[in-house]
Amino acid sequence: MMTIFSLIVLLLSTIIHEIAHGSMAYYLGDPTAKNEGRLTVNPLMHLDPFGSIFLPLSLLILSRGQGPIFGWAKPVPINPYNFRDRRWGAVKVALAGPATNFIIGVVFSLICRFFVIAEPLKILFEIIIIYNFAWAIFNLIPLPPLDGHWILFSFLGKRWDNVKIFLGQYGFFILLFFILFGLSWVFYGAEVLYVLIAG
Repeated sequence: MMTIFSLIVLLLSTIIHEIAHGSMAYYLGDPTAKNEGRLTVNPLMHLDPFGSIFLPLSLLILSRGQGPIFGWAKPVPINPYNFRDRRWGAVKVALAGPATNFIIGVVFSLICRFFVIAEPLKILFEIIIIYNFAWAIFNLIPLPPLDGHWILFSFLGKRWDNVKIFLGQYGFFILLFFILFGLSWVFYGAEVLYVLIAG
């Protein structure tokens, strides 16, 4: 049951993450995600064959249900040429997703800190907290196609174009390597945040 709940939390967290991107883009003047019906919690509109189905199920099988289980939703379509803020619009949109997951993690952590909660419910809250913190941290890694690469590229000047090209070509393969061998560090960071905030 915990595994099933974890998969549901993972799916909902990624969907909320993508809706946050689309909502920020819409706020900045880009209606692309809204026009394509992506500002919805309907999971069918956000499922990615690899990130939402193949990868989580593969990690579930390989870890024999022990995790960590990870994945992502289909990115919302965004047209940065519609942004009113051309300089920092892409950064704001990129940050909106992780920031939303951080806020969810902080809110549930504070509930655990200041309210007496029955143990079964607290375990469910902890899953929500850990996955949202982990999803936020993971997405801030500066590798394509994660949000962190938009933030990094916005601060790199022309002399770093070769780095951008390299990451654009090989970033996804580096990311897959990290998922296989470094994902536990993301969850460790999420647990540290939980302990610090929840006490």
